[in-house]
Parts: sequence; C-alpha cells; structure tokens
Amino acid sequence: MSDAVQFLRAWIADPIRLGSITPSSNALAALITSEITAQTTPVIELGPGTGVFTKALLARGVPPERLLLVEREAKFADMLRDRFPGVGVLAMDATDLGRVELFEGEPVKAVISGLPFLSMPTRAIMGVLDGCFAHMSPDGAFYQFTYGARCPVPRAVLERLGLKSQRVGRTFSNFPPATVYRFRRRPMRRLYAVHGDGQPRP
Repeated sequence: MSDAVQFLRAWIADPIRLGSITPSSNALAALITSEITAQTTPVIELGPGTGVFTKALLARGVPPERLLLVEREAKFADMLRDRFPGVGVLAMDATDLGRVELFEGEPVKAVISGLPFLSMPTRAIMGVLDGCFAHMSPDGAFYQFTYGARCPVPRAVLERLGLKSQRVGRTFSNFPPATVYRFRRRPMRRLYAVHGDGQPRP
C-alpha cells in the first residue's frame, strides 16, 4: 500500500488529528529541515506520519540513534520502526513529552513538528511546546509548518512560555502551500536596581 493511500485512510478516520489529506512534500521537508545538521542533535520529530521529514533529517546527517520520532498513530509508528531501523519511535501523544525522560537527559537541540496546530486546541499546543522546551537546550529551536497565513502559535501562548517566533520560509511546491516558523526562547532580560545616586546597576 502506498504512503498516499495509507495517509488518506488515516485522514478519513480522523481528519482533525492529521490536518492534511496528503503527506508533506519533499520541498516542505527540505525547508523545515534546512537548518538541521549532524551537530544540531539530538532531534525530536513530532507527528512524522509516513516519514517524509524523517528521510530529510537522515539525509542531512542526523545519526539514527540521535533521532526520536513521536507518533500517536499506532499504524504509522509500526511502519516507521520497520522503515527506519535504529531510529527511536515513541507511540504516544506529544502533549505528554514533558513527563518522560529522553536521550538519557541530554538536552535536545531541535524539534521538527508535523502536528496540525491549526486544528488543535490552544491548551494542546501549549502542552506540546512546554513539554518540548522542557527537554530543549538553551539555544535549541522548535520548527513548525502551517498552511495558514499567520504564525500557528497564538501570541498569548508565546508570551506565557517566553518564546519568540520567526518565519523561516514558504514553499508553493506543497499541497496546500506551507510556511515554516522557528520558535526559540526569548533572551532573559537583566534586572537592574536603582541605587541612591539614581544610577541603575545590575
């Protein structure tokens, strides 16, 4: 059975969970993984589906043992284990990531997300981001694509979690066209105290 047919069947069974009727294109895979190298590891991929982004990550030099796939759909999880030997696969909901230990506690450098944020409740989006950044190194980044015209993460969520967003790029060689955003922690502001001479000092 082809990947497209498997994806279509899964979409018919639960369209809200998948968010798209077809797998992501190679062009979108190239865009969302464009800043990943063998040095930006370990890497977590959320909602890998049939593994389009996974292939791109491995092609960019990410060692299989430094890549962890988080896939809630059991059929896709089993397929990914067979398709990508040596790559870790967790069959679980991405909102629960903050409750488990990953890579023996080593901070994660990047997260690639194929989750349908536009169809997810705000609380679920917050849970995913909060859990991922709990495992993230200070300079780590979370990459998310969207079919929408705006950032897929509500401003209130970014403010609450102390994150900033930046558009990485857009590809029209995908159906529908997609935009990729990068999310990072905001720099910590230094706190100053005003002394008797009226001069602020750290």
